[in-house]
Amino acid sequence: MNRHPFSSSESFRQAFSAGLSDLLQGGGLGPFILVCANATFNPEIYSATAAGLEMLYQRLREQYVGALASGRAIQEVEEDLLVFLKIHAVGLENLRHTEQRQAGKWELQFNHLRSFRPKRITARAPTGIYVDFEEAGFHFNKGFMQKEAFWAGMLGDKDVTLYYNKYPFVDFHGLLVPEREHRLPQFLTAEHHDYLWNLTAKLGETLDGVGFGYNSIGAFASVNHLHFQMFLKPAGFPVMNAYWRHNGGSEAYPAQCLAFSDPHAAWRCIEELHLGEVAYNLLYAPGRLFVFPRKRQGDYAQPAWTSGFTWHELAGGIVAFNREDYDSLDEHTVHEELAGWCPEAVI
Repeated sequence: MNRHPFSSSESFRQAFSAGLSDLLQGGGLGPFILVCANATFNPEIYSATAAGLEMLYQRLREQYVGALASGRAIQEVEEDLLVFLKIHAVGLENLRHTEQRQAGKWELQFNHLRSFRPKRITARAPTGIYVDFEEAGFHFNKGFMQKEAFWAGMLGDKDVTLYYNKYPFVDFHGLLVPEREHRLPQFLTAEHHDYLWNLTAKLGETLDGVGFGYNSIGAFASVNHLHFQMFLKPAGFPVMNAYWRHNGGSEAYPAQCLAFSDPHAAWRCIEELHLGEVAYNLLYAPGRLFVFPRKRQGDYAQPAWTSGFTWHELAGGIVAFNREDYDSLDEHTVHEELAGWCPEAVI
């Protein structure tokens, strides 16, 4: 975990995959689920981990089925155990690998294992966009979470921990937690905005397609501990296409999207959202920030085919958990859903 993986895209991908293999060697339920989710998302990772996954699955299955049959307590994190039992109900061999397709301008994704993920705080309808850090809630300082760290150290001018995303929906998906022991809530400050802007630009010199997503409280943030979702996506997201008005084109984006190439102007916009208690999602790319003011979760009746519109959905990447929904979704339906999340007041 102390190796520096940011010198090139190839180094990052290799270190990312090697770290997952190391997690399997250590065994355990949480690492099994994490590696399984990453393997079913990425064929390259699956090839490197399939044999180890099968061996660990059989060992865990025997252990837990035996414990349940005899009424013995199982000392595991409850949500991990629930996900494992769902995998067992389906059968590891029947777990569908992630599929992706285009629907006009939008990217659609069928992500089977992510549908097993607990909802955590995204199921709540918050009253504002700031909530104090909750020591008793889920956060990245939990002891069991340290097994899921990919890398830790100084990155830019801050001490960070980069975790694997346990249920990825974009390639090489990590969770960057700056100064995690400071117990910062999921509320962006000017300091951390500037840090992410500069870090994204710096990493963009060596990592092709690097970027970071951010969900505010009220915009489907699932953990109230300051974090940013890192990814490598060389092709970019639909929101980055040149034909949209915010990129200099002629077409209006269906969701509200404000694009900035100046970090100070971007922060002034975010400050206005904070003052107005407007929920928002962010997408950082090198030298560019896309800001999505939106209705808060709970203020809009979303359809059954989505578990919520995060930064990824607002950027044009739609995740479906039901195969029928994945097959039937079309460009118009996605367009209308994106428009539905526009806030009442246009920023």
